[in-house]
Amino acid sequence: MKYLIILGDGMADWPVSEFGGKTILQNARKPYMDMLARKGRTGMLKTVPDGFVPGSEVANMTVMGYDVRCAFEGRGVLEAANIGVDIKPGQMGMRCNIICVQDGRIKNHSAGHISTPEASQLVDALERELGSDTVHFHTGIQYRHLLVIDGGRKELLCTPPHDVPGQEFTPLMVKALVPEAQPTADLLNDLIIRSQKVLAAHPVNLKRVAEGKDPANSIWPWSPGYRPAISPISARYPWVRRSSVISAVDLIKGIGHYAGMRVIDVEGATGLFDTNYENKAKAAIEALKTDDFVYVHVEAPDEAGHEGNIMLKNRTVEDLDSRLIGPIFEEVSKWDEPVAIAVLPDHPTPCAHRTHTSDPIPFLIYAPGLDADSVQTFDEESCREGAYGFIEGTEFTNIFLSLK
Repeated sequence: MKYLIILGDGMADWPVSEFGGKTILQNARKPYMDMLARKGRTGMLKTVPDGFVPGSEVANMTVMGYDVRCAFEGRGVLEAANIGVDIKPGQMGMRCNIICVQDGRIKNHSAGHISTPEASQLVDALERELGSDTVHFHTGIQYRHLLVIDGGRKELLCTPPHDVPGQEFTPLMVKALVPEAQPTADLLNDLIIRSQKVLAAHPVNLKRVAEGKDPANSIWPWSPGYRPAISPISARYPWVRRSSVISAVDLIKGIGHYAGMRVIDVEGATGLFDTNYENKAKAAIEALKTDDFVYVHVEAPDEAGHEGNIMLKNRTVEDLDSRLIGPIFEEVSKWDEPVAIAVLPDHPTPCAHRTHTSDPIPFLIYAPGLDADSVQTFDEESCREGAYGFIEGTEFTNIFLSLK
């Protein structure tokens, strides 16, 4: 048996009035997800333990079978692994967005989805102007970058910028949770203010403003942590000897790196609605020929949810179904060796809310020979009646990777 997880980031949603009270999963045309639900088994999964912020880092680690209460050390250090930055003992790493601030408010968390080549120039300027022997900025992808502080403390209250579009940024700046972390909080807040002067005058932003685009005019550090202790998947599931991860997002690739997975880069994978689904499907098929377990992550529904764009999110779900799940299923269903397929989001990103929630998410598991339950469609309501019922945390991975 081979194993394939296809994860539509933020795909779950709340009922939408524009769709007559249906959720996006209920409204979207998704024949392959519905077929797999009919032929397989379904349920509801709690991916975010109580007390944790519902981020993609927490939810995806849970889906990969890790108990985040023991293994989680923040988003930045996970992304660091994929961009070749080794977080050493005594260092603290953080995700460092470059965002758009307008009239003292956070306009968006992505600086209008700035491109990586543009962002690279800005991060280089930040390193020159604000970096030091103990502070370093590292370029990631698009708006997602890394800040490393020697001797930094992680006991900080940091607000994810995608949670607060339209809010004043000053009250949301970093706060120390213990007295020992106050110097780190002061340093980070000073970097935020100083970054705004550096970035506002940069030629990249002057050009973006002239073209009517949002400037990337502030940093926003969040999700602090130290080097994580994550065991390889093969150590927990010995029959999974080789595994791989396919994603456009550094965070997911970083988790894969620590999990001992082969990280596959796909040409045209963007993390947005225009991602190359076909190339991701081809990469997954090729990986399944040699690997026991493949994890395919698609960011597009989550980004549409953050934008509050209902029609775009509906489109991303339909594209995921027709352009990625469909081609993969049609190919692997011809193989002699069976392939188990799971489809699920990591968390909801409701368009009406424009950020993540901790609500349980629907999931389906299909495998040749697996007895089906009575569920006919894949969505947040139908899967409540599924044979797996309500499960939490690592139960999902234990069930899925134990199929024989």
